[in-house]
Amino acid sequence: MPETWAHRADLAESAVTERHAQKLWGMPKTNLAVVTWPPGPKDRAFWHWHYWWQAQYLDCQVDAATRRGTKTRRRRIADTLRGIQRRNRGKLTANRHYDDKAWLALAWNRATNLDGISRTRRLGELEFDLLAGIDPVMGVLPWRTGETFYNVPSNATAALLFARTGRLDKAREIVDWIFDNLVREDGLLNDGIRMRMSGPEVVEKIYTYNQGTALGASLEIALALREDVGLAHDEQIDSFEYSERADASMFYITHIRAIVQAVALHMANPQGVLLSPPEESGEGDGGLFKGILARYLAEVAERLPEDSKESIATKKIAARLVMQSADSLWSHRLEVDGLPVFAAEWTQDAKLPHNYGLGPASISEAVGLVRIDERDLSVQLSGWMLLEAAARVAAAQG
Repeated sequence: MPETWAHRADLAESAVTERHAQKLWGMPKTNLAVVTWPPGPKDRAFWHWHYWWQAQYLDCQVDAATRRGTKTRRRRIADTLRGIQRRNRGKLTANRHYDDKAWLALAWNRATNLDGISRTRRLGELEFDLLAGIDPVMGVLPWRTGETFYNVPSNATAALLFARTGRLDKAREIVDWIFDNLVREDGLLNDGIRMRMSGPEVVEKIYTYNQGTALGASLEIALALREDVGLAHDEQIDSFEYSERADASMFYITHIRAIVQAVALHMANPQGVLLSPPEESGEGDGGLFKGILARYLAEVAERLPEDSKESIATKKIAARLVMQSADSLWSHRLEVDGLPVFAAEWTQDAKLPHNYGLGPASISEAVGLVRIDERDLSVQLSGWMLLEAAARVAAAQG
């Protein structure tokens, strides 16, 4: 039932808000998410800056406000944007990592579709910084400034942004480079290419979120091209150009089908629950990865055109992966004070973050030999993302 999943997404939002949201250094009209729960003193003071975690926190808030807009949600989003800028001292482009900046620009751009959130100079500066960062020889973004490593996190995320902001040609160039260089025999995408003195070296690591961002970028490009085809048909341009645009759209749709199929075969269990591959940690940054894949699987399930039996089948597979994962996540949750704590691995029971107050920490915990993944904001955001994705798929299915 759509109402059930929307309610569960609301509870996930409430859990993150209750345990993680607070003002930045006590400043009014600011909001950021503390990166652990229970937090240590340095985390409460935002001593370390988790730039892209806050971008994902913003994106989750936009999910909730898009699903059901309220003044409270819009006000918290505005406060979060203000908090991000103030914690970064207004220098959002000073970050060396292009993937971090692409994530923030992507979430911020989505937020501008909400009432009361307008585009600002800061967002424009971020987009321009990404465009200016493209390596003139490679034609794509490095992972960070001064690096010769070119990866999917920076490039598919930026391509997704560019496709949404009208820079379709640039988005296509980037995504075409990914498909030309990083597709494996099993249909999944490798992480990137590192340029060595001896030549290019493919980094053969598989991460769930790379499949997700490639799906998202390909879908936005395919839909934009199909819109061009419709406009071209109305304008009655020559048949060759019409056919070329239609073929281009199908190129990306074919890749979407292949990636969804590969994810179902190699990144999920037989029941359809998404799993972390061996090289993907369940905590820290890795705690976010499966949730990001679920977000873009939901996009495919909802928005991929139903113009062929292959695409209809792809939509069903994507929807099943989201809903089965959400079912498993929910059934393995813990509840503390009536709000969920999500597991890092969606097929396993959630663990209670240590030092919750149920007694002294063990020696192993005290010296850091045991780490509870569920303590990380990233893990809880990933669960929230998945439930927002499930709410979206359930609503689309009626």
